[in-house]
Amino acid sequence: MSENNHLVHVDKLSKDFQGPAGVIHVLKSIRLTVQPGEFVGVRGPSGSGKSTLVNMITGIDRPTSGSVRVAGQPIEKMSENDLARFRGKHIGVIFQFFQLLPTLTIVENVMLPMDFCRMWKPRERPERAMLLLEQVGLADQADKLPNTLSGGQQQRAAIARALANDPPLLVADEPTGNLDSKTADSVMTMFEDLVGKGKTFIMVTHDNDLARRMQRLVQVFDGVLHEQNGHG
Repeated sequence: MSENNHLVHVDKLSKDFQGPAGVIHVLKSIRLTVQPGEFVGVRGPSGSGKSTLVNMITGIDRPTSGSVRVAGQPIEKMSENDLARFRGKHIGVIFQFFQLLPTLTIVENVMLPMDFCRMWKPRERPERAMLLLEQVGLADQADKLPNTLSGGQQQRAAIARALANDPPLLVADEPTGNLDSKTADSVMTMFEDLVGKGKTFIMVTHDNDLARRMQRLVQVFDGVLHEQNGHG
């Protein structure tokens, strides 16, 4: 079946929340497929459902109905433990607010997913973490705590952590939202390089300049997904 070629296959995905005035339909029968090696931007006004959509793809949130498959596996049917292990190996998540553990050094933060998923031999993990920090230009900050780094440095550390287990899919929710434009540009260049090396990327963004640099854009508006064409 052709859907086996898709890295991400979202079908008839709906998400409802119970609000004070009744049920809110945040996502309405969404369909989305992402091929290996694509760089897909997700846009839409605040509250449109775009963060909810990426949270469904990463398994951080569960759908009300419909299915989400990543690398052929049905995310919505997994137990929390199985999902955590699957995500640790197959999906690198990059958050707007970095989510680095404050009591661990930068290199320890990067090693954490390897420890959790028992990837690489214990003695190989520090070396791999340092290699990733070198790639994002942070090798000299490895032994520092996150709060001693700038926002841009913390985001680069979060990218290194997301790459720890060499996942095929990277998902980022407004990863440049707290960065100045120069730092945002350098982070975006890093993402483009990763796509060039075969990673698949799904990124929520408000930034028009960054959106123009993506291969493909989809728009979430009022819980419905639209493909966008002709973006520069």
